[in-house]
Amino acid sequence: MFSRIFSSFRAAPMKNTGSVARDLLASERTFLAWARSGLGFIALGVALEKVEAFAAISPHLLQLENSNTKVAAAVLVGSGSLCVAHGTHSYFSTMRLLQQGLFRPNIVGVSLMAATCVGVAFAGTLLVLENEGGRRAKRQQEHKAEPVASP
Repeated sequence: MFSRIFSSFRAAPMKNTGSVARDLLASERTFLAWARSGLGFIALGVALEKVEAFAAISPHLLQLENSNTKVAAAVLVGSGSLCVAHGTHSYFSTMRLLQQGLFRPNIVGVSLMAATCVGVAFAGTLLVLENEGGRRAKRQQEHKAEPVASP
């Protein structure tokens, strides 16, 4: 039963002339790297959302009040999904080009991945600094609110 289902997904055999097989295997490894990177972004976004949920249950353990972690988690999950989608598209378009004896460098994908990484790093830095600033302000307010002991 499964063999009939999966038979529609099988590719037709190709002649291994020149470096076609090696190039296709390299393209497959590149797809797996895109998928792994995308899944890493998705997992980080899900983990960040779970930390936010944990902070809501016990705000004294994790001081993430009024944070933008939901936005950061959504950006990470969205970026990861785009990485997987781009890797899939790139793999199939590269396979078609290699069958025609052509090759197109992946300038757009590499540029988008670099921009995504820089954007995530910048947003993460802002998130950390915002949370640290909020904690510092809260400590200063608590310190000012303490009654001064008279001698």
